[in-house]
Amino acid sequence: MSTDLETAPVILVDDDDCLREATVQALELAGLAVQGFSGAARARARITSAFAGCVVTDIRMPGMDGLELAAALRAVDAEIPVILVTGHGDVAMAVAALKDGAFDFLTKPFSSDELVASVRRALASRALVLENRELRRQASVSGEEIVGTSAAMDVLRTRVGQIAMLDLDVMIEGEGGTGKETVARVLHRRSPRALRPFVAARCSALGDGLFAAEPGGAGLIDSAAGGTLFLDEIEALPAPAQARLIAYLDTRDASPDAADRFARVVVASRAPLDEAMRGGVLREDLFYKLAVVRLRIPALRERRDDIPLLFARFVGEAMDKTRRQRFALSSAERRHLLEYDWPGNGRELRNFAYSAVLGLARGGVPVGERGAPPLAKRMAAFERTLIVEALEAAEGSVSAACSELGVSRQTLYEKIERHRIELAGLRQRR
Repeated sequence: MSTDLETAPVILVDDDDCLREATVQALELAGLAVQGFSGAARARARITSAFAGCVVTDIRMPGMDGLELAAALRAVDAEIPVILVTGHGDVAMAVAALKDGAFDFLTKPFSSDELVASVRRALASRALVLENRELRRQASVSGEEIVGTSAAMDVLRTRVGQIAMLDLDVMIEGEGGTGKETVARVLHRRSPRALRPFVAARCSALGDGLFAAEPGGAGLIDSAAGGTLFLDEIEALPAPAQARLIAYLDTRDASPDAADRFARVVVASRAPLDEAMRGGVLREDLFYKLAVVRLRIPALRERRDDIPLLFARFVGEAMDKTRRQRFALSSAERRHLLEYDWPGNGRELRNFAYSAVLGLARGGVPVGERGAPPLAKRMAAFERTLIVEALEAAEGSVSAACSELGVSRQTLYEKIERHRIELAGLRQRR
């Protein structure tokens, strides 16, 4: 999902031919993709709302000036970053432009390092904006209840589609937060019972309420007649209720009008239910009654490619509920999103999405620390040490460090950002 900062376009607008050519050269030497324009109108014609880069423009130019260009770009997309170049006499004007939405301003004369640093910040900002928009888009178009594009989820969707119409009892296994009730609801909605009730209960909190306490009364299972009964944590169902559930299933299976009078039963458990059966927690005969079809939902750590799409859905939900209009995923949050193991699966990911939308995860993501394996931490620390040593030996020269480490400039800059290495301090030693 990330944008390559080395190939993101930089548009430079300056009517001074010599200064424009020198600035283009400085940006190209920094590994940036830059295109120079002598006039603002021509530059403006090249930019749409899909523009993935930033604009650097002089303020004082004939015809359309830099401030007018910035205003025109805000009308196209208010989040296109514009860096203004100004003389000392126009600083107040540039500050006012910042309040109107300009990204940054540089006062002449400025160093190449200042310009490159500002451009890189602008490109990173634009990449985040476009990435977050893509997350919103994915969230809005992802209407499929079983979210994921991984091979494991494709198989699960196919099996659910096949099973739903067969009207068989189903056993769903998966860790907490993997979406067992979601799968049960999809089975119901795609079945011939879709217009009848879907009743869900957690057996650990159910007690004896599954069946009527008095003859002629109504229990929970009666409210699901003709529809689907979903029993989570089936291994926690009390032994007497397990016995009555077996009798209910036997009666249903022998009934000629079972679809109208009885419920389809879908059960779920965090642990494999054959273990619960062997441990004596779940009756063996009930296990085999319910295990006609077994579905296992993989944990998020087993299908990491699905995490961004699922996160997108939760972000859209969070923005709707909190009425937030904007959302920006920081670099630290993005790393956490993709590197953390998510032991709480979808529930934990949903909580993180809400925290990110509300800005509560800023300044680090402490919850991720407990999920990061010690080996990964040691490897990250070792990598940081190697990079710092190479940069120190090269006296802050990124090009020389790239040659020493055998990596591209893009890769090294990404690692410098990830490890929060300050290049300025290293270059001051030169």
